[in-house]
Amino acid sequence: MVRIKERYLLVNIVYPPEVTDRPSPKVPDLVVHRQPTVEKLTPQALLKAIRSEAALLFGDYGAGALEGHLTVKYLSLATSTFILRCSRAHHQMLWASLTLMNRVPVKDGRSCIFRVVRVSGTMRKAEEEAIRQARALILAAKDEVSSSKGTIIGSERALQDQFSREEMGDLSDDSMDQDDG
Repeated sequence: MVRIKERYLLVNIVYPPEVTDRPSPKVPDLVVHRQPTVEKLTPQALLKAIRSEAALLFGDYGAGALEGHLTVKYLSLATSTFILRCSRAHHQMLWASLTLMNRVPVKDGRSCIFRVVRVSGTMRKAEEEAIRQARALILAAKDEVSSSKGTIIGSERALQDQFSREEMGDLSDDSMDQDDG
């Protein structure tokens, strides 16, 4: 028996700032680009838009290639992230279609960028990458906010980092001596 090979694409929806919109100086740049998708985006609307984009780019071949094997496995409007499943043979066609889409597929959708973050052979690895990215985004936003609060907090953090590096340096020197034997 032959198993059907599939690929899972982890995709982020990134919203570039509008020329007319001026973000608040208190909001980190990372958060400005990674806004939640507040429109009524459904998996069915997303699939319909992807299939129509593939048909536009690749004609009947593209429409037929993605017709049977394309499904949305995960959609989070809060993080603007989704995971798609498709056949292994056509994942590059799906990637190209996502790259050239420029609007959220709802009525009067905002302009956006569909960024393919990871292509994986298993759902588990795609989920792990989504979780890792969300944690990294939260930590980066916290660091950006804390570094902009003032020099006192920044200098305290710099001192803590320096002390932790010195401690790590002592440990790494000892381990290097043991490795040299």
